[in-house]
Amino acid sequence: MPKLVNLAFLYMLLGVASGLFFREFTKLNDFPDGAWTQLSVVHTHLLVLGFIVILLVLVLEKLFALSTQRKMYSWFLWTYNTGVVLTAGMLTVHGMLTITGHESSAMISGIAGLGHMLLTTGMILLFIMLRRTVTVTKAAAPAAASI
Repeated sequence: MPKLVNLAFLYMLLGVASGLFFREFTKLNDFPDGAWTQLSVVHTHLLVLGFIVILLVLVLEKLFALSTQRKMYSWFLWTYNTGVVLTAGMLTVHGMLTITGHESSAMISGIAGLGHMLLTTGMILLFIMLRRTVTVTKAAAPAAASI
């Protein structure tokens, strides 16, 4: 569980720092106020997909001991976090290119898409673990109640 707390804290720091970076980078490059760029949503992605989701996983871990499913739990953590980092990274690159007046490439979109696929896979793994745990907990509850 300390790993999850540290991970959530790291995402919180990255989310706040990315918001500051967005504000200062747009000012530095005289980017019009209110004009949309993908850089403007990096902090939201990091705070929600990183900070908040990992805090929720921490609560689920406390309630259901998800990490007892070691292999799937490890796959979840690596897949999901790789997806968050790729997605946020490509949003940052694409947004910086937009702000500096450069064209993005299909490669950036492709990598961002891969990040979203990894996020989806991670979420599916989380729900598989959760379902297994809830099913086992539910099946064990009547037996425990009769003792």
